[in-house]
Amino acid sequence: MFGWLLNALRIPDLRRRLAVTALILGLYRLGAWIPSPGVDPHAASQFLTTNGSSILGLLNLLSGSALSRLSLFALGIVPYVTASIVIQVLTSIVPALEQLQKEGEAGYARITQYTRYAAIGFAAAQATGYTYLFGRGGAAHLDAGRFVLVVITLTGGMALLMWLGEQITKRGVGNGISILIVASILVSAPAGVRGWLNSGATARLFFPIAALLVLVTVVFVQEGLRKVPIQYARRQVGSRTVGGGSTYMPFRVNMAGVVPVIFAAALLAFPPTIAGFIPATSGFVNRYIQPGTWTYIGGEAALIVAFTFFYASVVFNPADQADNLRKHGGYVPGIRPGPPTAGYLDRVLSRLTLAGAVFLAIVAIAPCVLIHYFGFSQATSRALGGTSVLIVVGVALDTIRQMESQLTARRYEGFLR
Repeated sequence: MFGWLLNALRIPDLRRRLAVTALILGLYRLGAWIPSPGVDPHAASQFLTTNGSSILGLLNLLSGSALSRLSLFALGIVPYVTASIVIQVLTSIVPALEQLQKEGEAGYARITQYTRYAAIGFAAAQATGYTYLFGRGGAAHLDAGRFVLVVITLTGGMALLMWLGEQITKRGVGNGISILIVASILVSAPAGVRGWLNSGATARLFFPIAALLVLVTVVFVQEGLRKVPIQYARRQVGSRTVGGGSTYMPFRVNMAGVVPVIFAAALLAFPPTIAGFIPATSGFVNRYIQPGTWTYIGGEAALIVAFTFFYASVVFNPADQADNLRKHGGYVPGIRPGPPTAGYLDRVLSRLTLAGAVFLAIVAIAPCVLIHYFGFSQATSRALGGTSVLIVVGVALDTIRQMESQLTARRYEGFLR
């Protein structure tokens, strides 16, 4: 049963990579327990429990519960993820960034540097908000100097975490940033299991069935591909005939991944947090924009669908793909090269994106429905719900593929049999 693991451990390079990954994850969990200067971890935990239904609950999950103690890694890796998404969107809008992307390795290095700078800026702003919010909630008594110290500590912790993620990518196994997010989610899994065991009889009976159904559906959709056939014409180069043959262009059903879910949840969870600063708005927010209300569920589903279409249009340009096919002598059988091919690819992309958007919306709103209409606990639905499963399964499949390629390259039997 564990033959694939033994095969992996027989390879010195893969064994070293696994050890580096485990060491960095251990350092990450250690940093999650180191408190910021002047912060009372117990008071911070009580404050977060009181405000757990707002954006803080989602961010605490993504930080591996470090936010509940306002510890060194309380920001998690979310500012870097946000910066990456913003820079990726700007790359398709700003001509200078688009030109950098076309310059190869040097251009990508510059864009990566810009992403790091943006992540530090987002982290500083987020750390300032956290420090003010937790200080106002009684988790810390901060003067001006101590306030700045906590902000610097949280920002530096995010920068250190960003560096650790890059080290996993270079010297470990898998994408480092994704691995850190998965580790944060898995930390909350025991609390989710305890919440399930302490829930009512209906929740104890039906939650495993719902979780298994979500897991199977996520794997099925994440691995789903639409293969568009591509034929290449033969060309005469001197006295030789080159080219020809056929291949396919893969279209993923869920091309946007979990990005639309995070964006939509952050936008809709932002008003309840702001209501804590402006008490006059709390009545309206509690009535219409709290998780579990129909307006919240409908708004989240609509935002996810909109973000999914927007993100798909950013990462895939049918006109550019059709132009590249034409330049290299490729065409879709039965479709004329040029604009007709671009129109065909756009139709395929739109249909798949609609299916992926509906899937993401259902997965995202499932925890709210389970909590408010079927008696499931918040800890169970957040830690073991659809969004968490979506992230964990996606990262696990990508990591397994990387290890599989290293095993098969050395003629070992891989994971898949």
